Amino acid sequence: MNSLNVRQDSCELDFLALGALVTRLDPGVIPFRKARSVEIHVSGGEYNVAAGLADCFGLKTGIATAMVNYGMGELVQGRVREAGVTPFYKWFEHDGVRGPNIATVYSDRGAGVRPPVVFYNRANEAAALLKPGDFDWSAIFAKGLRWFHSGGIFASLGEHTADLIIEGMKAARAAGAITSFDLNYRAKLWASVGGAERGQKVMRGIADNLDVLIGNEEDLQKGLGITGPDVASKSKLDPDTFFKLIDRVVEQHPNIKVVATTLREVHSTNRHDWAAVLWLNGQRYVSPTAHLDVIDRIGGGDGFGGGLLYGLLTGRSPEESLRLGWAHGALLTTFPGDVTMAKRDEVEAFAKGGSARVQR
Repeated sequence: MNSLNVRQDSCELDFLALGALVTRLDPGVIPFRKARSVEIHVSGGEYNVAAGLADCFGLKTGIATAMVNYGMGELVQGRVREAGVTPFYKWFEHDGVRGPNIATVYSDRGAGVRPPVVFYNRANEAAALLKPGDFDWSAIFAKGLRWFHSGGIFASLGEHTADLIIEGMKAARAAGAITSFDLNYRAKLWASVGGAERGQKVMRGIADNLDVLIGNEEDLQKGLGITGPDVASKSKLDPDTFFKLIDRVVEQHPNIKVVATTLREVHSTNRHDWAAVLWLNGQRYVSPTAHLDVIDRIGGGDGFGGGLLYGLLTGRSPEESLRLGWAHGALLTTFPGDVTMAKRDEVEAFAKGGSARVQR
């Protein structure tokens, strides 16, 4: 058992994410300035976890988000249905010209010595308009909820999105659910809504309502203002740097019971070393290190979150939960797009030390 006291009674929802849905345009290894065609992926840091838990692990999950009544909204709705995620939409009407819009993320995959390049069009984004009162939490939670999740990207999008996260978390905790948050600190996004100082103030307010926090050393330092060593001065695979920050996090936010992150050493765009660490109620756990041949790195961290939360939701040991997250995140990098294409038995096999030998 993992001592998190996750609800074990029958609930309509095992997991609910609150966040933005986006379309990601992917020209593959071709840079956008030379692209002639793209794949359209449906994504969102918070949604990706819900989709992984539903499609790969078979849990009952939902997404609370903004939806726009136009063609791109219909595309997104179809992908959400395909993943098996129950939607709770706040609807917006598109004016036919300027929005509100489903945001677009542009991301090529890079190759070898050429890194992926990511940029955004989040102008007049519907999800940025979400605010407290937009969702009837008591109705959504009426038949039970076990876990509530959100993230730092959604927190940074609009004037009131962080307030909505806190509202949802308080309602979820009152309903007996565990709450989690992926810091996902993005300096560019916070710069547009008040900068690092506002970002830290907002993130600390959210952290006071958490049971589980996901974030690396840079997230903890820049997102929560936790002082610590220079994150660039040591190996990216050194867990000691991360663990040294945990005591300071918990001292400021004693409600937090779990902190976890991935550790990634990037040798080239397609060759990564990959590990993960977990701190649970004072105990430390470290995964093995895998050597990854990466097809598409976007979504690997969300894959880790999904596998870890699956383990914690289903009463696995901390070590097993960490390995499930590590394995699922690793497998995510072998698929195009941000959302899982893995099967649970593949994740379980890799978590237990499986190999890439041909399955006959």
